[in-house]
Amino acid sequence: MTPRHTAPDEDRDLAALTTALPALGTPERAERERAYLRSDLRHLGVPVPALRRAVTGWYRGLGPVGHDRALRLSARLWDEPVYEHRWAAVELLRLAVADLEVADLPVVESMVRRARTWALVDTLAVHVAGAVVLRSPAEGSPVLDRWLADGDFWVRRTALLALLPGIRAGTPDLARVDRYGRATVAEREFFVRKALGWVLRELSRGEPAFVRTWVDTHRAAMSGTTLREALRHLPATDAATDPAGTAASR
Repeated sequence: MTPRHTAPDEDRDLAALTTALPALGTPERAERERAYLRSDLRHLGVPVPALRRAVTGWYRGLGPVGHDRALRLSARLWDEPVYEHRWAAVELLRLAVADLEVADLPVVESMVRRARTWALVDTLAVHVAGAVVLRSPAEGSPVLDRWLADGDFWVRRTALLALLPGIRAGTPDLARVDRYGRATVAEREFFVRKALGWVLRELSRGEPAFVRTWVDTHRAAMSGTTLREALRHLPATDAATDPAGTAASR
């Protein structure tokens, strides 16, 4: 029988990671990163590769983690007002994603709402929510539909980026891409415009004709940000803007 992990066990597990992180950063990098991300969190200035290595090594040293323990450890890391601790919480869910279920997507949604930065949101969107929905599309897709209509633009961005795992796996849901694209093509928020362009850019690798036709159909409503991303991997002849330059000016 697997022993139940008590709070002292988890305190020790978390301390093994959090006490090691400050030595991996510098005050100069912390200040630059905090300013760049316009963050109100404490920053340790740990470079992403070093942070990822630290979290991965720590995670592997925990032994079998499982669903409940992963969520508890992630929640405790996330509740600390330290950027690297929150990043570690996200990375922990990415590493434990095989144990997560559609029923856990509200946890992801709550983290997205509190993250307020692409630096945390995008991994949650692609490597956590997207991976879960790819495994269980019938149950997970309605969650993404709800997110797409949310008033929080970070949640809308998450719904779009969660389509990427299916696209990268070669099993894109083209009807959903079309529907989500039509719902957001006239979006005013930069981070949603960029996300739609990113989705179309990734899709163009395997479905260039679909993307070319979709862009031609919706070009008049599309922002320059979305258009440039969508056409990035298509032939140069497809990258020209409309004659009036309408999209390029937005």
